[in-house]
Amino acid sequence: MNDLRRRLLPPVGVLQSFVIAARHESVSLAARETGLTQSAVSRQIAQLEEIVGQALFHRAGRRIVLTEAGAAYAEAIGPAIDAIRRATGEAMAKRRDGEFTIATLPSFGMRWLAPRLPQLTSAHPEMVVNMAARSEPFELAASGFDAAIHYGRPDWENVAHDLLFPEESVPVCAPAFLADHDIAGAADLIGCPLLGQSLRQSAWEEWFALNGVTGPVKLSGRFDHFMMLAQAAVSGGGVAMMPRFLVAQELASGALVVPVDRPLQSRLAYYLVYPHDRLGYPRFRLLRDWIVAEAARTRSESA
Repeated sequence: MNDLRRRLLPPVGVLQSFVIAARHESVSLAARETGLTQSAVSRQIAQLEEIVGQALFHRAGRRIVLTEAGAAYAEAIGPAIDAIRRATGEAMAKRRDGEFTIATLPSFGMRWLAPRLPQLTSAHPEMVVNMAARSEPFELAASGFDAAIHYGRPDWENVAHDLLFPEESVPVCAPAFLADHDIAGAADLIGCPLLGQSLRQSAWEEWFALNGVTGPVKLSGRFDHFMMLAQAAVSGGGVAMMPRFLVAQELASGALVVPVDRPLQSRLAYYLVYPHDRLGYPRFRLLRDWIVAEAARTRSESA
């Protein structure tokens, strides 16, 4: 493809961000719908304007308004983007029946979903379930995934949400660490090395507030993934705030203990999300029903 033809076909992701921003005349709403940051959407729009050689939006403070050229361009390419999405969905539907791919948060996939999947595939050997780790937001419809594990609120657009379970977090540490520290209550943890997960930076503050403990909370370490956090606690690095279900194995084996058993109930939860039309496929419905049932069993076991 020569340079001119390449220039006449901007990246689909850039076009999609433009079409959504044009529909809402809002960068923030486009960012929310695409799962990108506002700055990323703004950069994509600027990239597209550079390609076409003219402004597609008027900017007035935080507002954006389509120019005449921008309105005409959005009207022309919007149906094309929709056609690509429909064609992709049809191609996915024609692949081998019974093969599905789930995008999952890494720790959730490693500790909860992956160990249970053999039960399903053993009972239904015709099914193939693939897993892909995803930590950042993305648009499910354009991703090629059949479903995803979402942590947060049921706020993904144009998808179904099945509640799996809320997150209950507890402080955990190695038995040797507990033996070396005089911990009788929540206040005694203030002086201990505290470990946290990078995206749950307020968890310790919320836990101390729940227990009526005030004062500055200083973390000794933050970790991107819960499994790294759990391993640091097992190794005696400090007290980690962990979702209980992610360290069920360590708690059962005694590798970790809960020094103060006052769980923090998150306002957020884990959901299985998927396009509404997936329930029209019997084997996907079987997969979905199995995941929902396993989550219900997990909730009942921890009650």
